[in-house]
Amino acid sequence: MRVGIDLGGTKIAAVALDRDGTELARHRRPTPRGYDATLDALAETVNALDPAGAGGVGISLPGLVDVAAGRVRAVNLPWLEGHSFVADATRRIGRPVRIANDANCFTLSEATDGAAAGGGPVVFGVILGTGVGGGIVVDGRILPGANGLAGEWGHAPLPWREEADGPPVPCGCGRIGCLETILCGAGLSRLHYHLTGEALDPPEIAARAQAGDAAAAGTLARHADALARALAPVLNLLDPDMLVVGGGLSALPGLCEAVTQRWGAWTLAADPRTRMAVARHGAESGMRGAARLWPD
Repeated sequence: MRVGIDLGGTKIAAVALDRDGTELARHRRPTPRGYDATLDALAETVNALDPAGAGGVGISLPGLVDVAAGRVRAVNLPWLEGHSFVADATRRIGRPVRIANDANCFTLSEATDGAAAGGGPVVFGVILGTGVGGGIVVDGRILPGANGLAGEWGHAPLPWREEADGPPVPCGCGRIGCLETILCGAGLSRLHYHLTGEALDPPEIAARAQAGDAAAAGTLARHADALARALAPVLNLLDPDMLVVGGGLSALPGLCEAVTQRWGAWTLAADPRTRMAVARHGAESGMRGAARLWPD
């Protein structure tokens, strides 16, 4: 049995999978405030799923995850910072613990038995939601990078920026004009306001576009063009076999088709063979990928 936990700022979601990925049980509870309380909640979660187990536990977390040092820096889990989280969680749970960034776990899940399964050895995962993240899986294993930053493409500037993309705005990382500021949910709303003067949230923009609203459709087309330009350097540098997209904006109508029709104008390959697909497991990919941190 594999136990995977998605540790977020408001909830702890966990799943137990058997060796072939079949779900055996799941557990969900609020995330408590405080370091010791979080460790206790993790131990209680594991015990609820697998009280007699002895195998390892995988934990997916947001933010910067230093796998080598076993430390975490996450805005919505500030009480974890400065602690030897893996060592402390291992002692409290009583089982070996591995951790990974949530985008890496998402990518691992989708590469193993999700939308990218069987799609080739190199998979790039894209998260388009409140923020913009990414992960890389090669031959079924996460590529974390020397500093735990592999796949963090959201904090580069938007390539070939044009006036229609709107003015660069400050990013949460402290810089200005990052990809995240235009490709995330709030960025899509800002883009629509820049183009039309209307203040709408992403679901409203999508609904209007599907209903035939030309202005909303134009906003989605501009967003897809920006995404194609943002992914072109990823294709040039990493040249993945598959690109899988998750997060709330992955549900935008026709997103994958719009992007793949455009990115050849910006990549060195005029007609890239890289395929793009929407995630199969969606929001559950974090905990499912965490369970996969312990391979057979």
